[in-house]
Amino acid sequence: MKILITSGGTSEKIDRVRSITNHSTGQLGKIIAETCLKKGDQVTLVTTRKAVKPVEQENLDIILIENVADLLETIEPLVQTHDVFIHSMAVSDYTPIYMAGFEQVAKSSNLQEFLDKKNQESKISSQDDVQVLFLKKTPKIISHVKKWNPNIMLIGFKLLVDVSKEELISVARKSLVNNQAQIIVANDLADISEHEHLAYLVEKDSKTIARSKEEIAQLLFEKIHARNNV
Repeated sequence: MKILITSGGTSEKIDRVRSITNHSTGQLGKIIAETCLKKGDQVTLVTTRKAVKPVEQENLDIILIENVADLLETIEPLVQTHDVFIHSMAVSDYTPIYMAGFEQVAKSSNLQEFLDKKNQESKISSQDDVQVLFLKKTPKIISHVKKWNPNIMLIGFKLLVDVSKEELISVARKSLVNNQAQIIVANDLADISEHEHLAYLVEKDSKTIARSKEEIAQLLFEKIHARNNV
């Protein structure tokens, strides 16, 4: 089976020396990829330079991306040629469009002018005590997947912070419906540590609990192959 996995965290440039990123290490995606490879699947792993990765081996293709624009361009053709898409990457919700000193922004009578600009310098000056960073929303990759390939098995991830189990499951189910996914893996950051990873694998009519990254990977593998009768 051909399985496409994303892992790690995207990074959005402010200028040539600064960027906005997140703390995702790619560890879960790595373990999911290793589990599938061990059992004979063909895996394509789309990840980032700093993320942890499986060792190079037969049946594994690794593609490196940096930001959401790279990811969007890379993923679309891959989704069309794979059986399963496991989207575990931590994707930036916003990307920088312009940064300016607070005084410059405060004096402006038209904030729209800043949204139409782009920083041209390689390194934005640090002489201002306060800077204002303008951001714009990035595309939601998961929302496009079923348009690209209606038949692909889609597994998404939802991470919230310090919420009730009921809210976590509810948000995951909304994502399941909105994105036509088969499984949403729901996590709360408060339940993730170096040695534990509590998660709920939310499906249309059920949910399954996992207590470690290894268990998440194993359960996903079992559900993928049970659904596809492989």
